[in-house]
Formats: sequence, structure tokens, C-alpha cells
Amino acid sequence: MENQEAQETDSVDATVDSTDDSTLTILFFADCVGQPGRQALSQLVREMREKHRADMVIANVENAAGGFGVTPEMSRKIFKYGVDVQTSGNHIWDRMDIQDYIRKERRLLRPANYPSSAPGNGSYVFQLPDCKVAVLNLMGRTFMNMALDCPFRTADGELSMLNSETDIIIVDFHAEATSEKQAIAHYLDGRVTAVLGTHTHVQTADEKVSEAGTAYIGDAGMTGPHDSALGMRFEAAVGRFMTGLPKKFTCASEDIKACGVILKINRHDGRARSIERFRVDFDPSNSNSTV
Repeated sequence: MENQEAQETDSVDATVDSTDDSTLTILFFADCVGQPGRQALSQLVREMREKHRADMVIANVENAAGGFGVTPEMSRKIFKYGVDVQTSGNHIWDRMDIQDYIRKERRLLRPANYPSSAPGNGSYVFQLPDCKVAVLNLMGRTFMNMALDCPFRTADGELSMLNSETDIIIVDFHAEATSEKQAIAHYLDGRVTAVLGTHTHVQTADEKVSEAGTAYIGDAGMTGPHDSALGMRFEAAVGRFMTGLPKKFTCASEDIKACGVILKINRHDGRARSIERFRVDFDPSNSNSTV
């Protein structure tokens, strides 16, 4: 944690007074990968929540189980770490036992544009003491090779329901193509509070708040081992690129960091006031947590 102050410096309009009662603060932790990512969440969620006086924490957990999916036990533990709502993406079904769990646990989301027959839900309205925050999970179709409904039209349908409950709507858009992420941010500009890109695991430096009050970042990054190829050990990744043959991927373990963004929001009208990305070192040898 020695480098946390030095690393938490990238922001857009970071002049918001944190003591202002009209300001809502939300922490978003990017894709949690494997045991290293879960370890980082187990300690940093509470530390950063207290430091930034955050009202709510959201985390993408679709890679929490060794990089592929999330189990019910892991999801329950992540909630206990202080995460309020969990989002996901294309790996949500990698662990078969998640299907029964996600039917019952509405705070764990799967992308809303999966076919309606898929278990679970794509949005959730979280109740805070004096306001509600909606979280909407969507997935892109470009390069994803999946049978998904249109995320743009799905967003229209979801917003028609969510707008009746709250003006504060956070979108996790899990997508490969930067162009698709930018396009949906434009499409939803002024209609949602934030569009936060996930899936590519590499944090981008394009964060902004539009004139209409919608915050955006192309990709919030990854919470997990950064001395890796997107969280996986290099050997299998290099071998697959060189030979074209399938390889077994295993989670890396070195250079653990938590990445994500801090959102400051006007709780009265749902407009984003600022978006600040963070990239925080985590040393597991100084942690007493078990995951």
C-alpha cells in the first residue's frame, strides 16, 4: 500500500468536495482474476471504501475462479468483503453450479442481453439510505462470437424500467471492441450516469465526463496478477500464439494490483461529477485474509 497515494492520481474533474451531502461516491473494481484478485478485494475493498468515504462498491467477478467464472462460495465471500453488487460477462457460465445460485442471488448480474431463457437478471436496483442506484450489465457482440441480443436495444428496454426507480444508473459494458464501447457510450449519453468498459483487462486512459453528465472509460482494467497475459501465465499464452494449438491457461500470481474507477455523482439528478481511475499495488504477504 506504500504506492497507493502516488498511483491514485489520474482523474477527470477531481475537484468535488467529498463532504458535500449531494455527492454520491461509488467504487468500481475491474475484472477480478483468480485467487490473487480475490485476495486483493478481501483487503482493499474495505480500505478504499473507508479512505474515499464510498457509499457503494461494485465489482466485476466473472474471472474470480482461476480466471474462468465464479462459484457460489466465492461470490458469497466477495459480498462479505464489502462489495454490494457483482457484475460479470462472457465467463459467467463457466462454472455450472452458478446457474442455481444466480437465480436466487439478484445482486450477482449476468449481461442483460443474454437470451431471456438464461437464469439470473441483468440489472439490479440497490437501495441506499437516501437514494437508489441501478446497476446494468450489458455485453458487446463484436468479436465475442456469442448468440446475444442487441445491447443497444436491450439497454432501451432496461432503461424504460429502471428510469421509473432512479436517475442513477451505472452500466458495466463487457466488450472487446473499443469502437463498440464508444458507440454505446454515445448512444446512452445523458441517459445513464456511467458507462464502464470491462473485459480486456487493460486499463485505458480515456476517462471523461460528457457535457450531459455521463462518465465513461473504455476499460477499467483488472484486479489480479499484472505480471501476466491478462491474468494468465505467459507460457501458455505464448505457446498458443506461436503454435495456434489450444493450451491450458493457469492463473499467474505476481505483481498484484487492483484497478478500477471512483465515481462522484450528484445524488439528486444522477449526473456524474467526476471519474477517477485507480491502480493500487497489493502485497499478499502483508495480508491476513484467506480466500
